[in-house]
Amino acid sequence: MSYQVEPVGFIRSCFKEKFAIPRQPSLAPAARGTLELVAPYDNGDAVQGLEQVSHVWLLFMFHQALDSSPRLKVRPPRLGGNRSMGVFATRATHRPNGIGQSVVRLEGVEPGRLRLSGIDLLDGTPVLDIKPYVPYADQVPHAVNRMADAPPALIPVQWEDAAIAAAHVHGERLGEPLVALVEQCLAQDPRPAYQVPAPERRYGARLWDLDVHWHYPEPGTIRVLAITLAVASA
Repeated sequence: MSYQVEPVGFIRSCFKEKFAIPRQPSLAPAARGTLELVAPYDNGDAVQGLEQVSHVWLLFMFHQALDSSPRLKVRPPRLGGNRSMGVFATRATHRPNGIGQSVVRLEGVEPGRLRLSGIDLLDGTPVLDIKPYVPYADQVPHAVNRMADAPPALIPVQWEDAAIAAAHVHGERLGEPLVALVEQCLAQDPRPAYQVPAPERRYGARLWDLDVHWHYPEPGTIRVLAITLAVASA
């Protein structure tokens, strides 16, 4: 038996590529975006009452990680990317049906549009459903996950003078907390855990319309080197 689903909307996100997206929602509160609803859900009737809710669950498609054949085991980043686990024991992006879920903060409700923060979703992500977060039912105080029992350890983020100045200028232009976004994303160390880069190796990611470049001058330290306007794709 097969089923067909259609998106109710699409995410417009600060994350323009997969690298440096937080591995769980809410780890970067400055990560903001919108959910643009499509017909017939772009009618205000579909979101009536949602203004009473602080957080929502989003069910979505990992649209850039869809597999042509099932994966029974995956290598989750939390375990360094070099240990295999059963797919159902992880939140890896390679899912049997490509479905993900995130609980995100609801910043505002408009007909056809939800403003969100604390997102971990790539720009263009198709959203399949929206459900209100229900604290008394969704919180499980004594729940256990021995593979991921605490948030990732954070790494101090340092800045080159020109990079922090550019971040302030572009953050004001965008109307976004850009400095906080960069620090929150990079402090979680987006590299695969097994990588130990040479100090001169540069990394990069695209946030909003900007390219962010950084390196690891010494173990346990990140330094932001530059923030520049992204070159438009041909």
